[in-house]
Amino acid sequence: MNPFILATLLFGLGLGTTITFASSHWLLAWMGLEMNTLAIIPLMAQHHHPRAVEATTKYFLTQATGAAMLLFASTTNAWMTGQWEIQQMTHPLPMTLVTLALALKIGLAPLHSWLPEVLQGLDLTTGLIMSTWQKLAPFALLLHLNPSNSTLLVVLGLTSTLVGGWGGLNQTQLRKILAYSSIAHLGWMTLVMHFSPSLTLLTLIMYFIMTFPAFLVFKLNNSTTINSLATSWAKAPALTSLTPFILLSLGGLPPLVGFMPKWLILQELTKQELAAVATLAAFAALLSLYFYLRLSYAMALTMSPNSTTATTPWRYTSSQATLPLAISTTATLLLLPLAPAAIALLTI
Repeated sequence: MNPFILATLLFGLGLGTTITFASSHWLLAWMGLEMNTLAIIPLMAQHHHPRAVEATTKYFLTQATGAAMLLFASTTNAWMTGQWEIQQMTHPLPMTLVTLALALKIGLAPLHSWLPEVLQGLDLTTGLIMSTWQKLAPFALLLHLNPSNSTLLVVLGLTSTLVGGWGGLNQTQLRKILAYSSIAHLGWMTLVMHFSPSLTLLTLIMYFIMTFPAFLVFKLNNSTTINSLATSWAKAPALTSLTPFILLSLGGLPPLVGFMPKWLILQELTKQELAAVATLAAFAALLSLYFYLRLSYAMALTMSPNSTTATTPWRYTSSQATLPLAISTTATLLLLPLAPAAIALLTI
């Protein structure tokens, strides 16, 4: 892609998210979300592959539906209360509609079906943008809104953690596994959103820190299936030995950084007398942990000589910059000692 066009599209992505962040009026927030959607569509379809075009079409239709629902809900709120301000949404009907519209835009279960299919049709770099940056604007609106109906958020969050864990069990495609991982993590954030918005923000930041190296490792190894991970030991032994820690951090095992948000969320849910919800969420985390362990086994414990069915790739020297990968991997593995500082920030 022409670098000037790429710079324009990335600027559009940044501007759309910034407009949504800064907006207090529903029309401005809607405009920012639309800019976000329209800026990423050329990035998704840049390879002109039928699967990429299909993924782009699915993404566009889903986001257009979410945006239409959002516009309908805000218009309904203006009709009922005379208010266009985001903070002034008080009627339960438009509040529920907006929550569901934003859930559709970020891919919360049971409105998640588009996310694995879309992510499967993209290259890993665009998939990374889809899994991280594209979640920021809708999440900012959800945090800004802070729906008074906590039951809807808890149901969406619990369904997402269960679907994210269950859906990833039988997958062999890495991008679909990462999509279900995204759904599960979004569920954890949504579970605690009503009770502690600051904890939701912390979990979102931790998810970004952990997802970034996972995508970059798969991109560096040029891997898209579990079988192709088996050849990564010969390409980058040091990175292959560190990758299981990145994956287990996503699964939430101590002493890795992914343990911190899950631990704090379970603690907060217990404080809110939602012990049953916390127990179900913890069981759902075990489902997710299984497929992270499966990836770790395929990558680090399946060494040559092996009888993998994947075609052995040519070992070209990668042109990918490794500094972002090194920084994000270090953060993923070593940030847990900062948990007391994070807790102190949450209680301010």
